[in-house]
Amino acid sequence: MLPYTLVIQHAAQVLTLAGGPADRPLAGPDLHNWTIIERGYVACRGDKIVAVGPMDELDLAHITPETRLLDASGRVVMPGLVECHTHLVFGGNRAHEFERKLRGESYLDILASGGGILSTVRATRAAPEAELLANALHHLDGFLRYGVTTLEAKSGYGLDRDTELRLVRVAREAGRRQPVRVVPTFLGAHVVPPEFKEAGPRSYVDFILREVLSDLKGEAAYVDIFCEAGAFPLDVAQYFLTQAHKMGFGLKIHAEQLHDLGGCEMAAELGATSIDHCDYLTPEAAGRIARRSQGRTVAVLLPLVPLFLRQEKFAPGRAFIDQGLPVAVSTDFNPGSCPSKNLWLAMSLACLKMGFTPQEAVAAATLNAAWALGHAADCGSLEPGKRADLLLLNVGSVAEIPYWLGENPVREVIVGGELQ
Repeated sequence: MLPYTLVIQHAAQVLTLAGGPADRPLAGPDLHNWTIIERGYVACRGDKIVAVGPMDELDLAHITPETRLLDASGRVVMPGLVECHTHLVFGGNRAHEFERKLRGESYLDILASGGGILSTVRATRAAPEAELLANALHHLDGFLRYGVTTLEAKSGYGLDRDTELRLVRVAREAGRRQPVRVVPTFLGAHVVPPEFKEAGPRSYVDFILREVLSDLKGEAAYVDIFCEAGAFPLDVAQYFLTQAHKMGFGLKIHAEQLHDLGGCEMAAELGATSIDHCDYLTPEAAGRIARRSQGRTVAVLLPLVPLFLRQEKFAPGRAFIDQGLPVAVSTDFNPGSCPSKNLWLAMSLACLKMGFTPQEAVAAATLNAAWALGHAADCGSLEPGKRADLLLLNVGSVAEIPYWLGENPVREVIVGGELQ
């Protein structure tokens, strides 16, 4: 009989995220109705979860003097957070543009003047690889402190072949050097770079398809594109995603952030794993996406972005849930529109500004976020066989998680069965 290597016991609540459908993300009532175990335990062997249940079902025969025991009395135990939309690797910062925002300049105004994303592109192209790696490791340490155990890292601040490939390479290397699992996504189609300003968006995506994507096989599973005024129009985004899909890449899209251009529905029709931002996506369109994708395309909502950009419009999350569209919540950590790693704050804002319940917010930042990254088979819930990524929190119930606004409730982080 093999012993447990780690047991977290006497938890006030174990938020399992289990009990929903096994073959698709949580949607509708399932987003709220997953299993919470009162006074429970989680047992691990090596890097895997092997048992979860109420304390009176804990098999003491598996506990030996070598088993590490963690007392969770009065506290919540839950899966590690899954951060499914970040721009982890970049040079410099955009603090110098913060005052421009405060004076009333819009995101698109700053971009059109050569700032915004293009400002970070200049800094990133100029930064040595060692500096980019050091910055990424610094940010990953911050995410780990917030309880993030799996994280997506988008490229997109190079906008040329060598820098974009370098950003993916740095993200992968950063993942190897510390505990947080890093999942790279290629966002070379972030905006049109200065070199292609005259040739236009179609010429630039043709360049990516011809010169860059062949070198990404095995390095990034997904491609992404920013479909928005000032970035890529709908027809070019559709062309790019269609061609990338033929090359074997999974699909994502930044869409309906500032205008309703139809990008979310288009990407979902092509089988996109996630549609991100969605502030201007209508409930009616959300319902169509849910039906046509059979509940498999996840809307990744980013409430810290309109907060930081001082915008009034937040994605209508409650309506999306009621329409049966699976939703996830992320920070969109980046130097321009969300310089925050606080996914707990994003969950609070999902409740306050998007109509989520606490249980829905937790599901959106764990299991559904894992679905948005294609990693739901091994993270996002506390179930036997999954990787032992767990959090022990300084709160006693799920209701407290979004209630303590802006606080970090993490007491202990376990990644792959190892206490960090």
